[in-house]
Amino acid sequence: MIYIPFIPTETVFAVLWVIIRAVLALKNKKFGIKRELMMLLMYVNLAVLLRITFFPMQINNGRVLPLEFDTANILPLRINMIPFVNILDYIDPVDILLNIAGNVMMFIPSGIILPILFKRLDSFWKVTAAGAGMSLCIEILQLPFAVRASDIDDLILNTAGVMAGYGIYALFRHMKRGGNTKTKSTAQEG
Repeated sequence: MIYIPFIPTETVFAVLWVIIRAVLALKNKKFGIKRELMMLLMYVNLAVLLRITFFPMQINNGRVLPLEFDTANILPLRINMIPFVNILDYIDPVDILLNIAGNVMMFIPSGIILPILFKRLDSFWKVTAAGAGMSLCIEILQLPFAVRASDIDDLILNTAGVMAGYGIYALFRHMKRGGNTKTKSTAQEG
């Protein structure tokens, strides 16, 4: 069995992120502080997703428990392809609500950040597809870990979170454009 500790994993993720951002800045010969701050938000978003989706939620002596990789327990793969069956396995209705709310809320930031960072993600459906792709990658990457399970519920709820996030983004964009339109028409009248 191999134990993958949380802090070193996040450290490697952070170092790789900085290296990739530096290489891209050198390659493109430009560095925009506003864009890099948005990319930093995306990094934090991804780091939180990594923590929540891969490492056990239990904490022991103030430390996140390690992720366990055991080749003897990879098969059979733990996959649920029937929507909302596993949610009903929870005994306490509060646990059901926490599972649903948590899976939706942790992907809301992605739905807000993705269209800001990537101009090609300029519609609800493109952002939804990108968010669903992120969630699918997480579910696939969880397959070899005995303490994790890939669940269609997570994919559905995570995608709903991205959709809600895009809705928030679109609402603020609409309010900003609406405010600019009113300001311009008022200025022209005066």
